[in-house]
Formats: sequence, C-alpha cells, structure tokens
Amino acid sequence: MSILQLKKAALIGLTEEKLQLLDALQALGLMHVIPLQDPQQKVQAEDSVNPERLKRALQYLLSCREKRRQVVRTRQFSLVEMLDRIDLSRTRRLELMARRDFLEKRIADLTPWGDFSFPEPDALAHQKLWFYLVPNFQMHQVERSGLIWHCVHRDNRHAYIVVVSEQEPDANRMPVARTLTGKVPLSQLEQDLEDIEIELESTEAEREALTRWIYQLQRCVADTQDSAFLSEVADQTLDCGEIFALQGWVAESHLEDLQAFAESQGLVLLIEEPEREEVPPTLLENTEQLGGGQEVVSFFQTPGYRSWDPSRVVFFSFTGFFAIIMSDAGYALLLGAILAYYWKSMQATRTQRRLRSLGLTLSVASFVWGVAVGSYFGAPAPFDWLQQLKVIDINDFDYMMRLSIGIGALHLLLANLMMAWVRRQSLQAWASVGWALAVLSALLGWLQGFHLLHWLVFALGLLLVLGMSGQEERWQLRGLLQGTLALTNITKMFGDVLSYLRLFALGLASASLAITFNQLSTDVAMALPGIGMFLKVLILLAGHMLNFVLTVVSGVIHGLRLNLIEFYNWSLADEGYAFRPFSKQEVTPWTT
Repeated sequence: MSILQLKKAALIGLTEEKLQLLDALQALGLMHVIPLQDPQQKVQAEDSVNPERLKRALQYLLSCREKRRQVVRTRQFSLVEMLDRIDLSRTRRLELMARRDFLEKRIADLTPWGDFSFPEPDALAHQKLWFYLVPNFQMHQVERSGLIWHCVHRDNRHAYIVVVSEQEPDANRMPVARTLTGKVPLSQLEQDLEDIEIELESTEAEREALTRWIYQLQRCVADTQDSAFLSEVADQTLDCGEIFALQGWVAESHLEDLQAFAESQGLVLLIEEPEREEVPPTLLENTEQLGGGQEVVSFFQTPGYRSWDPSRVVFFSFTGFFAIIMSDAGYALLLGAILAYYWKSMQATRTQRRLRSLGLTLSVASFVWGVAVGSYFGAPAPFDWLQQLKVIDINDFDYMMRLSIGIGALHLLLANLMMAWVRRQSLQAWASVGWALAVLSALLGWLQGFHLLHWLVFALGLLLVLGMSGQEERWQLRGLLQGTLALTNITKMFGDVLSYLRLFALGLASASLAITFNQLSTDVAMALPGIGMFLKVLILLAGHMLNFVLTVVSGVIHGLRLNLIEFYNWSLADEGYAFRPFSKQEVTPWTT
C-alpha cells in the first residue's frame, strides 16, 4: 500500500515563544494539525492588504499574453504602490474596452446612414430629420404615409429612411419606431475610436511592463496565505498559562525529523498510536512515474486511512482502457507529438510531472495496442513487417466482446479481493470473497460453457454474500436480513460487468470513423479530378482531427468512468480526507 502510516504527535512549549515555534514548524511542513479548540473569528487589520485584491491583481497580470523578465529582488518593490498601479491600469483598460465596444457598435449602426451633421434649425425652416430603419416588405406603408421622406441606403433586408418633419411623425404613420442615431457625426466617432485604440495599446504596453512583478506578487500571495494558515493554527492550540500544546498527525517515516526539530527548539514531544475509533487523514505516496494515478484518485475521492490506495491500479487500468478505446497507432503518435511539444512546460510542479508521465504511458500503450490491431489513421500497416505484428482483429465481434467482458469481470474481481483484504479483520471480508467467486465462476462458465462445478462455485459465492454481508467480528443471525438485501446487488454486478462493453464499442467506433473518412476522401478524389485532390487532403485533415479529438475525449471520460464508478463501487468502502500539511508555499520564478 502507498497510504503512509501516521502517528499522533503532541508538542508542548512556552507560550511566549509560540509564534516563533509555529513559524519554524510551518517551515518544516510535516504535521497535519488537529484542532484542540475552535478558532476565533478575526477582524482584518486596517493596514493589511486585502487578499482578494492581491489575487485579482495577480490574475490580471497572469492573463497578459506577453510577459517580461521577472524581478527576483525586492529592493525596487512596494506592494501597496504596485497594487495601486495595477488597479489603475485594470480599471482604465476596462473603461477603454467598454468605450471601444460602444463606438464599434455605434459606427457599425451609423455607417449605412453616412457621415452627416444635423443642420441648424433655421436651415430647414425649423424642419427636423427623423430616421427610420424600415424592413423592405413594409416600404409600401411608408409610401402611403404622406410624409416627406428619402431613402439614403438600402440593403437586402432594410431601407434607411429619413423623414423631414417639424414634429415626430405619429406612430401609426410609420411601420416601425424611430431610430436614434445620436448627434455625433460618423467621422468624429471614427476619430474617437482611433484615439481609444491608441490609448488602449498604451495601456496594454503598461500592463506588459507590470508583468515583470508577477513573481513578487506570487510571493506576497504565498506570504499572505502562510500568515493566515499560521494564524489559524495558532488559534487551534491549547494554551494553559505559560505553556501551549499542539497536536497533529505525522507520517511514521518523518518522526525522526520531528524529534530532531523538538530537540533543537526545546519542545516536549509525545508520540501516540491512533485509536481505533479515530479517523486519521490519508497521506498517499507514489513515485513520480506512477503518481498520475494518485492525481486522478485524489481529484475524485480520497480513500479512507484504513482502506487501500487504488492509485496504481487506476494508473494501469486507465492506461489500458484508453488504449483500447483509441485503437489506432497513428492517433497514438499524434498524441505523443502533442505531449512532446508541451513536455518542457509540464515540469514546473510535481503534479504536472506526474500527469506528463501518465500522458507518456497513455501514448506508448495506445501505440502498442494500435500496432496489435493494425490500424494507422484507419489504414492498414504501411510496411509488411508492421502488418505481421497485427495479432488482433477489432472487427471480430465475438472476440472483442469476450475480451471486453473478460477485462470487466477481472477488474471487478480485483476490486472485491482488495475489499476483502481491507475488511480482513471482519467477517464481511468473506462477502467480498463471495462476490469474487461469483464473478469468476460466471466468467469461466460463460467462456467454457456452464458445468456443475461452475454452478456450485457460483452458489457458494452467493451463500457467502448472504451469510456474511451483515456480520462484523461475530456472526449473528440478524445479519441475514442485510445479507438478503446485499444479494439484490447481483443485477448491479451484472450491469457493471456489461458496462465494460463500451471499450469494444468505442474502439470500434473510432476505427470505423477513421476508415470512413479515408474512404470518403478517396471517393471525392476520384469523382472530382484536379480539385478532388485538394478536397481529399481537406477531408483527411478535418476528419481525422475530429475523430482524434472525439477519441481522446471518449478515452478520458469512459476510461475514468470505469475506474471511478464501476471499480470504486466494489473496492472502496469509505471515503477519507486528505492529509493537509502545516507548511509554507513555495514560489519559483521563471524568466522570459
């Protein structure tokens, strides 16, 4: 298992040194703190920086497309002044963008009317101009209105009508309401738009210049969060006069480091085993190469402390399911090329490196399976020696159905065996063994033809489910009622096994779509000599790109679904909560 064993540790020190000791403990970053009292509600200091304002300013700079070289020294950095500059730039940019959008919309609406200015009242004998955007099919109403009007522009939908009248025409004389054009001429609007574009470019340049302070802002965000975390933990200690006590969970492998820390700081350290009724947090540990499964597991559900870590099983089973769904060596190479392009950018954090290793495994496994099924962008192998490596016919429905159901049955068989191991100190473990026997006997009976031995093993498995599902440490007759209810899950088990048929269905769909696009492009090229070659290339590019995206999405969604729903339902009994170390955040600058 990769769930680390934890010990309960208590530290006792002097109250006057509490903040310094907690700061040093936070730098060590080994303990998950257990609250010994409820934290107090604190009021933010007037001179402190609002964390939301700090995050908003950082996000504003991070969203800038081009970034400057980072300043890693603080001699030229003032947080308050920098936040004021960023807020001013952000506010000004939003105002300019809003004004630009308004002008673009106003210019687009005014362009058909042309560039004009309203005349003085005496110029038209106190007559005024009224503007109407009339649909073409309603122009006959304008012609019968008896008004003085002129059409200044017409398109395929509307006629732009100007009416000359001292007062606004009655609503019943015109088919539509009056259009408001404003008093600013079109030429002035275009000039204003140009000025705003220039000012907006200057604001963007200022924003880009401010991006050199991203690292310093990230450091300030980390310091703010570290201070808040420190304050939170300080409120959770038990203070008794001149001494205080802090309690938390520590990994067994880190006890020596904690003991060395306690000795160097002059603290009293007490180590205890977790009580049976206690629920410690779950601390998973996996290698970086296989840690992608842990990222998936932690995202969906953290296993309980006394359960087991499914990270490695999920890693390999998800890889296999993804490969079967993709079923094409060409798509696997394309996936590998995309991963290679982003390879260096995915090394900044441990999570990115783990997901990068998972992506590499997915690409290699998909390529191997694609070679085994002999599909290269929906076409046969380009070389004879590659064709000889084809050992699986994906169009053999009987074989692929047996393979998919076999994979599903073995996957759920493993799930129940792991559940039995977790419950090994309880009689309920035999119920999981019963489900495993029922699945195995049903699978072998389906593959070989049912015999008496298959039925006997199947019946034995169901008897174990009936007799042991409701039991704890001692067998009791009243547990049979819960066992009877547990037997109703036989239909659920049957449905979960059949759910693995999606591997065959999606793999066949991916291969069929690839073949269809290839055939369609060939037919177009033969039907249309000359331009048909261009259309063929276009169909191949668009079709295979669409199929690739659908395949990857299907592989991720359904590959995870089979692990996190079907597999989890039979392998994890309870949900835990993640180990949250009392530690400080690290910020690493980058250069551009």
